[in-house]
Amino acid sequence: MKRSSSNSRELIRKLKIKIISNLKHKEFLLLLSLFFLFISCTPPQKRSTVESIPGSKRGDIVKSAEEMLGVKYRYGGTDPKGFDCSGLTSYAFRQHGYTLPRSAGEQFKSGRRVSIQRAQPGDLVFFRISGSNISHVGLYVGDFRFIHAPRPGRKVTYEDIRMEYWRKRYAGTVTYFR
Repeated sequence: MKRSSSNSRELIRKLKIKIISNLKHKEFLLLLSLFFLFISCTPPQKRSTVESIPGSKRGDIVKSAEEMLGVKYRYGGTDPKGFDCSGLTSYAFRQHGYTLPRSAGEQFKSGRRVSIQRAQPGDLVFFRISGSNISHVGLYVGDFRFIHAPRPGRKVTYEDIRMEYWRKRYAGTVTYFR
């Protein structure tokens, strides 16, 4: 009798453990389901990545860059005290509430590629100055012209992408506009 009672208790203990573990598993699945339901119902957050900027902002962004014509080049510069190339493009977009990646290479990677023939004011043009990596960026203003912060000792200026120097180093154009 004692033996049977001991076996019964062991059986009941194992059954309780199984029931509890099944409940925990079911509760986990329920919580997981609710989590995915919540995520799928959450509206997307405003972000400034590929195709998220209204086309109507193009002119405003170009004007912000044009206002910086004549500002001296400063390595790592991101404000009117001085700009490097990606600092100028970042600044022009930032004035209208949009954040671009900081480096020319990252700006190139995160934008949507377009041909130079389809480029519009506000798109970004990229160059490989030396080597195979993207190392320079300018803001396209139309008619194959762009604004950029060239190099130490120079100031923010316009250039023509058809000039031999720029044509040979041209790497591509990207847009951040819809």
